[in-house]
This record gives sequence, C-alpha cells and structure tokens, in this order.
Amino acid sequence: MGHILAIDQGTTSSRAIVFDAALRPVAQAGREFAQHYPAPGWVEHDPDELFDTCLESAQAALARAGLAAGDLAGIGITNQRETTLLWDRENGRPVHRAIVWQDRRTAESCHALTTAGHEPMVTEKSGLVLDPYFSATKLAWLLDRDSNMRAVAEAGRLAFGTVDSWLIWRLTDGRVHATDATNASRTMLWDIRENRWSPELCALFRIPEAVLPEVRDCAADFGTTDARVLGAAVPILGVAGDQQAAAMGQACFRPGMLKATYGTGCFALLNTGEAAVPSSNRLLTTVAARLDGRTTYALEGAIFVAGAAVQWLRDGLGVLGRASEADTLAARADPAQEVMLVPAFTGLGAPWWAPEARGALFGLTRNAGPAELARAALESAGYQTRDLLDAMRADWPDAPEAVLRVDGGMSASQHAMQFLADILGAPVERPEVLETTALGAAWLAGRRAGLYPPEAEMAARWHAERRFLPAMAEEERARRHARWRRAVEAVLSV
Repeated sequence: MGHILAIDQGTTSSRAIVFDAALRPVAQAGREFAQHYPAPGWVEHDPDELFDTCLESAQAALARAGLAAGDLAGIGITNQRETTLLWDRENGRPVHRAIVWQDRRTAESCHALTTAGHEPMVTEKSGLVLDPYFSATKLAWLLDRDSNMRAVAEAGRLAFGTVDSWLIWRLTDGRVHATDATNASRTMLWDIRENRWSPELCALFRIPEAVLPEVRDCAADFGTTDARVLGAAVPILGVAGDQQAAAMGQACFRPGMLKATYGTGCFALLNTGEAAVPSSNRLLTTVAARLDGRTTYALEGAIFVAGAAVQWLRDGLGVLGRASEADTLAARADPAQEVMLVPAFTGLGAPWWAPEARGALFGLTRNAGPAELARAALESAGYQTRDLLDAMRADWPDAPEAVLRVDGGMSASQHAMQFLADILGAPVERPEVLETTALGAAWLAGRRAGLYPPEAEMAARWHAERRFLPAMAEEERARRHARWRRAVEAVLSV
C-alpha cells in the first residue's frame, strides 16, 4: 500500500503514472484519443474515450510497475480544465460529446452578455472574464439543445461535470458526483470568495443547481473505485485541475511563488495566498488550492502559443526534423539578425485577450533563415511571459520578487529558458521531476492517505535540476522588450 496512481487526463492524451512512497515516478503509460471538429471553432471529445484511455493507461502503468490495484494507497486525478460534460444520472450516458475548453461556439452569447453589462458581476464573483473558454456558456448551450433538456435537468436527472467529475462518476460506478474547488473555480459558476455555487451566476446562465456536483477539498475522499474497474476497490483521494496540480507539484505553496508550464501554450500561476487579488489587467483570479478547508488563490495568465511555435517550424515550415533540434539551430543564429516572432496563430491570450489577432514576423532581412526563425520561436515564449509577469506585478504591487519555476516540454530548451531568465531579469528554476502535473495529483492523494508529507516538508523535498540566472544587461533587456511591445501593438492594430 505504498504507491499512488496519478491519472493525468489532458487535451490530446490520457496518462497514468505510478509513484512510490518517496514520491518518485516508477512507471507510466499513455494513450492518445481523437479530436473532433464538427464546425469551425468547435472542438469536442468522446466522453467514453476519455474514460477508456484513462483506464487503459492506468492498467498499463500498474502492469509496468509490477503492481496490482490492491497495492495502491490511493488515486489522484488531474485534468484538462473547463471542458464540459453532461450525462444522464439514470443510465450514465452522455447527452453529447464533451465540449473542449478550446471550443468557441458560445462566443456570440458571451459577447451579448458583455454588451448587456454582465461582465463586472461575473468577474467579481468568479474571478474570470466572460469568454467561451469557461464552462458556463458551454453547459447552457447543451441545455438549450432541445426543449425538454432543461426540464429534465431541473428535475435532477442530468449531471454536469468537468472531466474530473466524469472520471470520478465512472470510476465509482455512479456513486459519487463531485469535483474539487480548483475545477469548480473554472466553470464561471463558482463564487470564489464565498466558496459556493453562485445563485446569481447560475441564474444568469440559466443553469439548474440540480445538475452541479458537490465541491470538496483537493485532498479529500472522492469515493472508492468499483472493484470491477481496476480489479480492487481503491480510494480516490486527490483532485485538482492541471495547472493547479502543476503548481502543487512545483511546491508553490507560499504567497509570491510562481510557476509556468510550457506546453503547446503556457499557463503561469502566481500564488497570492488567502487574498483573492482582483485583476485590472485581464488576468484571471482563481483558486490555487483548497486544503483542510482553507482556500488559497492565484493570479493566472494564459499564453496560447509557446511550444506550438516550434511545432509550426517543424510541421508548417519544415525547417526542423524534430522539435528538440530547435536549440541547436538557434545557436547558429546571427546575433545581428534581430528577427522577432509574435506567434498569434490563434490570437493573443493574457493580458491582451485578442482572439482576432494573427501572427507576424518582424526584422526579416535577406540573410535571415531557419536559424533566426528557430531563435525567434524560442524567444517568443519569454517575451509573452514577461508581459504576464508585468501584468501580475501591476495587479499585486506588494508581491515579493519571484523566482519562476518552469515545467512542460518546452522547459527542456536551454536557449528558451536562458532567454526567459534574461528577459525577466529573474532566476528560472527547472525541477528534477518534470512530470509536475501528475506529481501534484499524486501528492494530494498521498497527503490524504498519510503517505506523503504536508506542504512545508513537500517544499523542502523540491529540488532544481538546473537554475538559469539572468545574464543580460538591464539596458539591453529594456530595449528588446520595448521592441517586442511595438511588434505586439502592430499585430493588434492590423
């Protein structure tokens, strides 16, 4: 009983990692699943495929670890946030495919609500901006599909959940309909200060409270798996949305601690402690964790394109055979060629929230080539992160100076991480265990099981694999960032 199984259900794949009693990963497995695009801007997942790939990954990881389900002390779940599911409580069948967080089908309804003046109330209660990204308008769309759906929902027959709730429901054979406070805070229905489902927000989006799950702490009892699922009954003891789980895996427990996860995009979270700091710079105020009944908060900023810029070089332009070649290519770039990429392929995220913006290259000369493009793609993540941190400091002037802890696939790039330290003028730390999202979910479950230590000891166990220190002169840093801001302004003005 000295192992924890972490299920990490992401946007393109489901993964499972087994951690031992020392919180070390010992085996893992993953499965990809289909992406469905039924209309422009629409993105859907098959709910059954989400569960099946999680189950297959869990079974494979246990087999590779040489363990049976009965050897587990517990299960932790972390998941893609905001993705919205609705199912029938009586037969457990989804009424529709899951509507993914990337989906934009409710853009018009969000615009109408904003025009009607509702965004200040939504932001004050939920900490979020009125955007299709979040669950509320997705759920309203599902309930509006036919005239009977809302009546069935109001009668208590339907259940709504983000992906964690769906997995819990399936794992427990329908005995538990629950979520945790971090996932609840991404629905745009949760009052983050009152720690309850908001009657005002539910009324605005016309959501019957009968469909909503019970909200529990991140480390809590979420039921026990049906013995037929994994071969033994295993307690589910930890749940958190993926970015909050990554912050916990990075041991960002104190106010002022900051983490950024660099995958396809980038999500940065700044721990603000027990203060839900409102943003005047279009950042999100969100729940960082709820442990032992105590809620801590974070400011969050999202970058839409980080590692995806390198993928574009590989798949779109063909200048890379593998993404890992970007560092080697960037090292050959001519320092005199100041090529800059604003990777607004799908718009610009925080603090701009400009979905109609499109990408652009600046500073091209006849001598610019693949090496300069590779360097520009890697450095674009640093510039965008600088914008996020500037907005965070403006929102919370009293924030202590932060070291940035990084994870995700792009954090393996030495060039990108050194430039990040340079343009921020702050240290950047990369952890020994890069699987921080799964690590956070495992820690939550192990904490509840009594297997892993509380926050202070967990923080003491955290170690950096490498620390990047700023080496750029302040004058050069200011010059480069000013040039970046002019490039962004040019993109926004087109």
